[in-house]
Amino acid sequence: MLEYLWGYKTVAALDVWSLDHFLSGLAIGTMANVYNRKTLKGFIAYVKDKLLTPREIKRIKFFYGLMIVLMVAYFWEALEHYLEAGLAGEWLAYWLQGVEFWANRLIADPLLMALGFITVSRFPFLFWPGRVLAFLWLVIHLFVFPHSMYLQQWF
Repeated sequence: MLEYLWGYKTVAALDVWSLDHFLSGLAIGTMANVYNRKTLKGFIAYVKDKLLTPREIKRIKFFYGLMIVLMVAYFWEALEHYLEAGLAGEWLAYWLQGVEFWANRLIADPLLMALGFITVSRFPFLFWPGRVLAFLWLVIHLFVFPHSMYLQQWF
């Protein structure tokens, strides 16, 4: 039963890349909050005193940012599916080591990015550690390890 929860990405809902999705949620979540402030500024100024309470405004900002993060997450998962299928070349399909399990792609990865967004919304100081760790994770996996699931062999 546990092999369907944690293991290789082709058969399990969570894998070593789940950590990267959480860290990416931290980084993208902060960018979504900044974009959120810029795009909603006029709308919030207009309705601030007329229609909505400060709590409702905070909710609108939160859900708007969450939608941005989920949109980016599902866009990446769609692109990743085509890359895993070999449309960008066999060498990239080999590096990606197979097509992800549906629960990993459609539920776990976007959920972890959303969890990263919720975490960074609550604790904004985690933005820089999340960004640095996500960057290091990608550099190590792209330039040091021979394929994307190399680290999974040890866990």
